[in-house]
Amino acid sequence: MPSSAESEFVWLSSCPVRETPAEVAQYFDRLWPLLRSLTGDGVRKTHDILGELAPLERMEMPSGTACFDWTTPPEWICREAYVIAPDGRRILDVRDHTLHLVNYSTAFRGTLSRGQLDAHLHSLPELPQAIPYVTSYYEPRWGFCLTHAMREQLPEGDYQVVIDTEHVAGSMTLSHAVLPGETNDEVLISTYTCHPSLANNELSGPLLAAFLYRRLAAMPRRRLTYRLVWLPETIGSLAYLARFGEHLRERLVAGYVATCVGDRGPFTYKRSRRGDSPADRAAEYVLSRFGDRRPRLLDFEPIGSDERQYCSPGFDLPVGLLGRSIYGAYREYHTSLDNREFISFEALVESVDAYLAILGALDANATYRRTMPFGEPQLGRRGLYPTLGGPRQRDEQRAALLWLLNLADGRHDLLAIAERSGLALSALDRAARQCLAAGLIQ
Repeated sequence: MPSSAESEFVWLSSCPVRETPAEVAQYFDRLWPLLRSLTGDGVRKTHDILGELAPLERMEMPSGTACFDWTTPPEWICREAYVIAPDGRRILDVRDHTLHLVNYSTAFRGTLSRGQLDAHLHSLPELPQAIPYVTSYYEPRWGFCLTHAMREQLPEGDYQVVIDTEHVAGSMTLSHAVLPGETNDEVLISTYTCHPSLANNELSGPLLAAFLYRRLAAMPRRRLTYRLVWLPETIGSLAYLARFGEHLRERLVAGYVATCVGDRGPFTYKRSRRGDSPADRAAEYVLSRFGDRRPRLLDFEPIGSDERQYCSPGFDLPVGLLGRSIYGAYREYHTSLDNREFISFEALVESVDAYLAILGALDANATYRRTMPFGEPQLGRRGLYPTLGGPRQRDEQRAALLWLLNLADGRHDLLAIAERSGLALSALDRAARQCLAAGLIQ
């Protein structure tokens, strides 16, 4: 991170902890082989590991729990799944790659011909070396996924299929960790833990949120309260909103869905449904000044990840999505090519930096009102302005004081003043602290 960015985004330089790419990689390697889904032990083990970084409060939602128009699904148990080819080879083993089995497959045992088996196989002719990620959450079926190159080489003959799975009345796992601040106003970070072995589209988000929590917890001062949530995509956010939606409607000032934050692409920000919420303004302000690549800014659309639920019309929460090469924007998406080699742990750490910078901007953002609105207060006798006048005495901090005092009218927050003046938010925040101490604003 350039030193200039650290000076502008105060939380980057003031936070006493920072993960290394090697540390992130160690956690990634432990999480990678776990078979995750909407429910099940793979999800719980994932939350156990993430819980080493953040004190996750776990919630188990019983199967069949109503969540608006949805219900939580049965818990899926997968013991083993594989196929024995005509020559006796064991292929498509879920233990070799978690994407081989169609996620949520029903149980099946039997002998099928090559043609019969083919009706249950999924591959991508356009990406012949990739295993696709396929799910069947809400319709009972079974199947296997494989590379198209392998599929074309399967010989004729009889295949023995073994899928030892079960759907039981169990529960769906969600976790959150809440960091109280000086106020009850909240910021939400939401990410999902329901995909099997996908690096960018799955593990990058939960890892970012866990390391971000650790950084936030180390900050000496937090004005806002931070709520970080790990849950299964769609049904998980619906379940969370069914339980905490009214609370979020009352307190949430900004939120972000963290997904696809581990690749080397530039940042992509998708605005909230409102389009001009504090979440949108803070993200766009920071990303326009962060790093050396311009961000990609997208308007809201009801297609994508959990922002669809947070921004549904009944809630209309100020929640955007912040990633890099987001869903559907890269060819490796939802395939086995979204792997360890595709992502960069250095990029993932930079993504944590970006999130922390945005949260720092939100934490500093406030609306002030002058206590003496008529004319300009005399700053010199308060030690806020030089008493010796002369040429070339304009500097950023003095300009910040004057801009702040002029726009501290109860209608402009610091982000609005930064946008209008072109000054750094950090300079305006320092000016606000000086003016507060001098009793010039409230």
